[in-house]
Amino acid sequence: MRPDDHAERAPDSTAVVVPATGQRISYRAMVDQSRRLANVLRSRGLEPGDHVAILMTNVPEYFEVVWAARRAGYFYTAINWHLTPGEVRYMLENSESKALIVSADLADLASQAAAGLPGLRLRLLVGPAPANTVPANTVPANTGTDSSGWDNYAATVAGEGTAPLGPELEGQAMLYSSGTTGRPKGIVHAKIDVARRFGDVKGDILWVNRYGLGPDTVTLNVGPLYHAAPLVSAMSTHRHGGTVVLPPKFDAEQTLQAIERYGVTYAQFVPTMFIRLLRLPEEVRRRYDVSSLRAVAHSAAPCPVEVKRRMIEWFGPVISEYYSATEAAGHVSIRSEEWLEHPGSVGRAAPGSVAITDDTGRELLPGEDGVIWFTRPANKFSYHGDPGKSAAMYNDKGWAKMGDIGHLDPDGYLFITGRSDHTIISGGVNIYPREIEDLLIEHPAVDDVAVIGVPDDEYGESVKAVVTLRDGYAGGPGLERDIIDWTRARLAHYKCPTSVTFVDSLPRSVAGKMMKHRLIEQLKQASCT
Repeated sequence: MRPDDHAERAPDSTAVVVPATGQRISYRAMVDQSRRLANVLRSRGLEPGDHVAILMTNVPEYFEVVWAARRAGYFYTAINWHLTPGEVRYMLENSESKALIVSADLADLASQAAAGLPGLRLRLLVGPAPANTVPANTVPANTGTDSSGWDNYAATVAGEGTAPLGPELEGQAMLYSSGTTGRPKGIVHAKIDVARRFGDVKGDILWVNRYGLGPDTVTLNVGPLYHAAPLVSAMSTHRHGGTVVLPPKFDAEQTLQAIERYGVTYAQFVPTMFIRLLRLPEEVRRRYDVSSLRAVAHSAAPCPVEVKRRMIEWFGPVISEYYSATEAAGHVSIRSEEWLEHPGSVGRAAPGSVAITDDTGRELLPGEDGVIWFTRPANKFSYHGDPGKSAAMYNDKGWAKMGDIGHLDPDGYLFITGRSDHTIISGGVNIYPREIEDLLIEHPAVDDVAVIGVPDDEYGESVKAVVTLRDGYAGGPGLERDIIDWTRARLAHYKCPTSVTFVDSLPRSVAGKMMKHRLIEQLKQASCT
């Protein structure tokens, strides 16, 4: 399935709408622009299997870029715009990207990151160049850009035709892991297959059967397009002829406004967004009609049980959860009705598809926490340029892991308890932070929380809660004691924090994942000052 099919069937139908401006982009316009850009990339010497880097905020041209790469047989790497210049440069070098396409609001970041990189044959700037960058189109067409200048995206693309200058092959994403435990890793699922034509997509059936995507679908995209889940759901919507509503970023009340205004039928969230929606005043939440929603998905990070229960009460039994990762080694999902009978589960695993083991590889009994393995990996993945890390994700049976800890119950329902690298070992006992975090987020003073292990002379590690506070609360010894006592009244004492640190913010990714390695670094730096 291709967006081209819908451009031919209904050329004036809306592919993208931008709520902030009211701009609507038709299928014909989006497809034609992607065809022209594909020809620009071919004319600059990119071959099937080469890499295109995208450093853009949520602007409608994003879809022109990914569809151009997809139709010309390229790998495309969407880069997180919150990264530092050094982190962006690492991705450009690691991916060996030959083209970089940037939205104008990120020009400074991109210029610093890409300075002097000889492998970039094309640098395109979407939108007017800021005053402190080299003016657009200072380099003659088809001669490449110098190390500091940019070609203007609109003018460059307009100069090409829509008839393909090369084969239309099915390209694919090479997205990077979020880097919650170290350097991000480029995830490759397969080489570009020269026998696989554009539109030859397998495995997309999930989005049809589970979420019912079709020409009448209106998808609200509130996540950043550099993240796998929003990008995949938006592109899947385009493959089925629906409309993507594209705000620049998530805002709780504006999300409700968009659902009502555009009759949104499908949306995807992360748990942090659910929490922000629920914290709107009740009169604001009641102001907007959300009855158009037919399906809501959430993923990417653990969702506290009470948060999800309240969302189901509000939105209705339209919420589905799925457990997967950018590596896409496996997939487990659960609908609202089933979740209410098994609260906290991410779904029932197909018999024999998931195994739980201890660190030695011994399979564990139902209810015992251990490493989660997909025993029949849906996709064979590797990390670009790092065979050692790639091999470490598989065991000698060919099972694949994604670094999570959890257990199966006697009925085969999977529960996630944490990350293997976040486990706290106190007095020889494993403590999984997620259970404690899910409880602490319910404390009336707590806005956000991360639970970590800190060195302890007696126990090896002790439990620390790092907390940001809601308006009206101030940190101090009294509140610290209250939080500890509140937790001890609700949880086994050995799991409870022995200390609480109050901070202004926590390093959480836009996808909702807590970057604990960065948090630990920040705490160390603060203790040294």
